Amino acid sequence: MDSNFPWLTVIILFPIIAALFIPLIPDKDGRTVRWYSLIVGLIDFSLIIYTFGSFYDFNNPDLQLVESYSWVSQIDLRWSVGVDGLSMPLVLLTGFITTLAVLASWPVTFKPKLFYFLLLAMYGAQIAVFTVQDLLLFFLVWELELIPVYLLLSIWGGKKRLYAATKFILYTAGGSLFILVAALAMAFYGDTVTFDMRALANKDYADNFELLLYGAFLIAYAVKLPIFPLHTWLPDAHGEATAPVHMLLAGILLKMGGYALVRMNAGMLPDAHAVFAPILVILGVVNIVYAALTSFAQRNLKRKIAYSSISHMGFVLIGLGSFTELGLSGAVLQMVSHGLIGASLFFLVGATYDRTHTLMLDEMGGVGQKMRKIFAMFTACSMASLALPGMSGFVAELMVFVGFTTSDAYDTNFKIVIVFLMAVGVILTPIYLLSMLREIFYGGENKELVAHEALIDAEPREVFIIACLLVPIIGIGLYPKLLTGIYDSTTTQLTARLRNAVPSLTEPAIALDIPANLQPSLQKMAGIPAPTLLD
Repeated sequence: MDSNFPWLTVIILFPIIAALFIPLIPDKDGRTVRWYSLIVGLIDFSLIIYTFGSFYDFNNPDLQLVESYSWVSQIDLRWSVGVDGLSMPLVLLTGFITTLAVLASWPVTFKPKLFYFLLLAMYGAQIAVFTVQDLLLFFLVWELELIPVYLLLSIWGGKKRLYAATKFILYTAGGSLFILVAALAMAFYGDTVTFDMRALANKDYADNFELLLYGAFLIAYAVKLPIFPLHTWLPDAHGEATAPVHMLLAGILLKMGGYALVRMNAGMLPDAHAVFAPILVILGVVNIVYAALTSFAQRNLKRKIAYSSISHMGFVLIGLGSFTELGLSGAVLQMVSHGLIGASLFFLVGATYDRTHTLMLDEMGGVGQKMRKIFAMFTACSMASLALPGMSGFVAELMVFVGFTTSDAYDTNFKIVIVFLMAVGVILTPIYLLSMLREIFYGGENKELVAHEALIDAEPREVFIIACLLVPIIGIGLYPKLLTGIYDSTTTQLTARLRNAVPSLTEPAIALDIPANLQPSLQKMAGIPAPTLLD
C-alpha cells in the first residue's frame, strides 16, 4: 500500500460501518459490545498514526493525502478529503479522545448498543469535519455529528437532559444555517459554480460581500467554539452529560469551531479577516474574563469546569487575530492542549459524581481522605488547566501572549488593554481551580455524605485513562515541538497570507522586542526557527 490508497476515506468510514454491525452482536449487558467498540476505536486510531507516520510530510504546508471523487457533478459536489498542518493534529486528537471516551463508557448499562453505536458514528463524522475539502460536504458532516450528540444528551443525560439537548440542537443547528447560506453564496458567486474550498479561496469577492460571508461563518462557529454571547448551551449540555459525552464535547466538539474559524474565516476570506481581527481579539478577551468570573461563582462542579472551558477557548480567538506566526501557532496549540485537559477534567468530574452522587461543592468536603488517587489525578489535571509551567496549557497561553504582544497590527494602547485583561483572566483561573480542589478534597468530611455514599478510590481503568491524557499534556509542555513541528509550515504560510491582506503589514515576519539572551530559549520552546521570530 502507498499514499495513493484512500487512507482518509477508510479512516472516516471504518468506525461508521463498524457501528452498523453493533445491532447484530448478541449481547444483553453491554460487555461484548463495549470490547467490540474499543477494538474498533483502537484500530482506527492505529490507522491514523500509521497513515500520518508513513505518508505525511511535515515540511509541506499544502494539502496532502488528497482524495477527490465526483458525487453530484451538476453542482460540482465531490467527496473531497485531505489534511494539512491545521487538520492533522485535530484528527489525531479526535482518534485519541474518542478511543478513551469508549473506555470511559464501561459503566454504561442502559441501552449499551445504541450508546456505543452513537460513539462510533461520531468518531467518523468528527474526523470528516477536519478533513473534508468540499464546503457543501463540510456542512453535511457538520450536521451529521449533531444527531449523535443530541441523542447521547437526551437519553443518557441528567434530570434536565431534554432541556439541555433541545437547547444544544437549537443553537448548533441554527448556527449551521449560516454555514449553508454562506456556502451557497460562495459557490454561485462569479462565473463558475464550485464547492471546492481551494477554488473558493481563490475567488475574487467584492469587499462587502466578503464581509457578509465572514460574518455568517463567524456566527456559526461562535456557537460551536463557543463565543460570548452564543455560549449558553454549553454549561447546560455539560451539566447534564455523562463522562464520555463530556470528553467528546470538551475534547473535540469545541475544537471544530476553532478549526473552522482558522480554515474558512482566516484561510478563505483573508481580506475580511483583516477587518474582523480586532473584533475577534475583543471577543476573545471577553470570553477569558467573563467566563473566568462566571466560573468563579459557580457552585455546580460541571458548570464550573464548563465555564472554565469557555474561558480557555478565548485564547484561540486572540491568537487567530494576532497576525503573527507565534500567535497563530499558540492558537492551534491551545486547541489541542485544551482538548486533552478538558477531557481529563470532565472525566474526573464524572468519576467523582459516580461516587458522591452530588455536583454541589457545598455538599462535598474532605473526600480526598478516602479517594486519594482521584485527588492526585484531579490536582494534576487542574494544574494543567491553570497553565502550570511544564504542561501544555502554559506553553500555548504563553505563545498567544507573546504573539499578540509583539504584533505590529495594533497600536500600543490597544495591546496594553487586551494584555491586561488577559492577565486578569489568567490570575482568576488558579483562584477558582484551587478553591474548587479545596472544597472537594480538603477539610473535614461531610458526615452525611460519607454515611450514605461509598467513597471508593479510582480503579485501574480510570487511572489508565488519566495517565494516557497526562502523558501528552506533560510531553507537549516540556517539548512543544512535538506538536508545533507538525503544523509550523502551514501556519507560516497562512500568517503570510493574512499579513498580505493588510497593506500596512509589509514585513514578512514580526520583530520581537525581547532581550537577546531570552530569544534562543523562546525560539526553542516554541519550536519555531529563528527567522520566523526574528529579523
